[in-house]
Amino acid sequence: MIRRSSVTFIILGVITFALVAWYARTTSLQLGNPAIVTGYTLLGLMLLLGFFNIRKRLSMVPVGRGSLWLAFHVVAGVLAMAMFWLHTGTVWPEGTYERILTVLFYLVSLTGIFGYIILRGLPRRLTQTGIEVMYERIPTEIGEIREKVEALTLECTEKTGSDTVAQHYIGTLNWFFRRPRFGFSHLVGGDAAGHWLRGPGSAARRYLNNDEKEYFDQILELGALKILVDRHYACQDLMKKWLLVHVPLSMAVILVSIWHFLLVNVYAL
Repeated sequence: MIRRSSVTFIILGVITFALVAWYARTTSLQLGNPAIVTGYTLLGLMLLLGFFNIRKRLSMVPVGRGSLWLAFHVVAGVLAMAMFWLHTGTVWPEGTYERILTVLFYLVSLTGIFGYIILRGLPRRLTQTGIEVMYERIPTEIGEIREKVEALTLECTEKTGSDTVAQHYIGTLNWFFRRPRFGFSHLVGGDAAGHWLRGPGSAARRYLNNDEKEYFDQILELGALKILVDRHYACQDLMKKWLLVHVPLSMAVILVSIWHFLLVNVYAL
């Protein structure tokens, strides 16, 4: 469902584009240079889009809800793409410098679209896990889970006198508890980790006596917890890596655009 704020931004975006396109058309008919108004508008949009990154670092300052800024960022990004084509009059302009700027702009647009897709789906998927885990603490969380599993395995061996659980841990479960697993499956909403834990991960259970099963079931519960932690890792890691690509590209486009603006105005003197 589209929120009222998004509808408002979409309407304002359409009106802005229509007015700029009309003014550019009128200027062209009067033998003026329509690239001036489209260029200034495009540069202004890029600076506003860049300000979104600054706003995210001012989360403690009351400058509007994050969802409102995200809606504005998406609409402004689409408007910038339309304004770019209006400004250049083509999807692939002539000239080496212009093409470098175009490639950067398209890369920013594509990574922005990709980011919008993952930001619409991944946070909701993390909420459904029922737990909250800071990205920086995930290695520690996995380490603590592994230590509990190894302690249970050792205790099981000492109390029951059987090393079946220990052998299964060494040969199978150790691989799973050592680090995050099944990242791609978590990203696409699959349950490969759950299938593995219920299959190969639980294969030894049929050979255990009742005392061993009590320990083993506790290990499987920790395995289910680790699956949730792994999901957080996969989703949060992708979002952070996306930012490491999108933000530098955005800054590069803004800097190159400002340089382009300065060159155009210098040659116009």
